[in-house]
Amino acid sequence: MPRFFVPRVELGENFLVLTGENAAHARVLRLKNGDAVTVCDGEGEEWHCVVSDVAPGQVSLVVQEHTAAKSEAAVFCSVYMAFAKADKFEHVIQKATELGAAELVAFPSARCVSRPDERSLAKKLERWQKIAASAAEQSGRGRIPQVLALPSYEAALQRAAQAELAVCFYENEEQRTFRAAIESAPFRTAALLTGPEGGLERSEVEQAQRVGLQICTLGSRILRCETAPLCALSALMYAAGEF
Repeated sequence: MPRFFVPRVELGENFLVLTGENAAHARVLRLKNGDAVTVCDGEGEEWHCVVSDVAPGQVSLVVQEHTAAKSEAAVFCSVYMAFAKADKFEHVIQKATELGAAELVAFPSARCVSRPDERSLAKKLERWQKIAASAAEQSGRGRIPQVLALPSYEAALQRAAQAELAVCFYENEEQRTFRAAIESAPFRTAALLTGPEGGLERSEVEQAQRVGLQICTLGSRILRCETAPLCALSALMYAAGEF
């Protein structure tokens, strides 16, 4: 069924109108009167509708049912990834959205090669948010994950530590497994933090531990910086009963 994202302020209870890019997309799909579509507010709610009129530049819909999105995970998971080279974070945004992440957060750390300035970061954030929106639409999500960039590693730690399950992954950790962290206590919110291409420095890991993050291993193999967050997110969703 075709799925469209519309800002909550533009949604009515009984009638909706698709305009702009949504109307153009509807035209590409060749929607006609009587076709069923789903409209989402990007925040976890959706409206099941039927097309009532197709006109140049707009498509009118009649609301049949308004419900919470069934495709959203019970766990609100934020993925924290240090700035990476090239389009690696873009890959993580797309795939993590498909897997059910609620937020994607980028941050600088000591070994980051990529350090975008304020101007380029603003452009990147705009592009990253569009990637999240496109992936949410493609995968049938009811929420568009928010993509954020924090100014410092300290800010990332402080924010991540607010989650009920907050984990920092470190390749030299040999004892604490992610499974043990997941099974230690019930949780509804989670934060998964991974480093850049060169990994986190030992002092950064100790800093994460001091603010309350659990330090865990993702196994005996060294994972690429774009693989680690997706591996952790997949394991979390499996443990939460999403798969």
